[in-house]
Amino acid sequence: MTTSNMPDEPYYTSEQIPIPPELPDILLQFSKAAIRTQPGDVLAWSAAYFRALANGETPPVKERLEMPVATQKTDTGLTMGLLKILHKQLSPKGTLPLVDIRKKFDDVNIPREQYDEIVQIGSFNVDAQWDHFLAIAVSKVAKNMTDTLIKICELLTSDPPGANARIPFEQWKKYYRYLAEIDGDIREPHIKEVIDYLANEWVIRQNGMIHPRNFIHPECPKLEG
Repeated sequence: MTTSNMPDEPYYTSEQIPIPPELPDILLQFSKAAIRTQPGDVLAWSAAYFRALANGETPPVKERLEMPVATQKTDTGLTMGLLKILHKQLSPKGTLPLVDIRKKFDDVNIPREQYDEIVQIGSFNVDAQWDHFLAIAVSKVAKNMTDTLIKICELLTSDPPGANARIPFEQWKKYYRYLAEIDGDIREPHIKEVIDYLANEWVIRQNGMIHPRNFIHPECPKLEG
């Protein structure tokens, strides 16, 4: 009979092992967040998740499970759910260094080429205004400018899902003007025609708010010109 030189490992009962009281809830919330977010790189996302919690920041967590979009022919790694995460994290900062935006994109595993293309389209250098960066990012998952602005309303609204997706008209105008500037083919007289129609026909009756049904109305001038 052979005997092992290894000492017997101590045996602990559950009563002998102290478990931090907050640990079960932390692990539960982490598991729920991972299931909702479905990160491509679980380890990298987990590091970003706990780093955000430790720093008192908004963690990279989707509000709900995001199903694949049938109209999106290729998986670009960029989705409205991820953009909503990024908006929550970055919008309070207004204008911020591009390196900070890139890091947040990396945290949610958005391919670097997507980030690079947005930077190129926006001609961003060292810093970027987050609203401008977001507008271009949304346009990359939209079919056209109208669809981009619908998605922006859905992303920014305080209304519950399925409601009107209202946002302040002043905020909407800034996005529309910037996207028109990026487009390059929409002239100022047409932009003014769109804004005047919406302001006089709808916004004046909606306490300064606008929602997608206003600018997709048949009588509204086409946003694209």
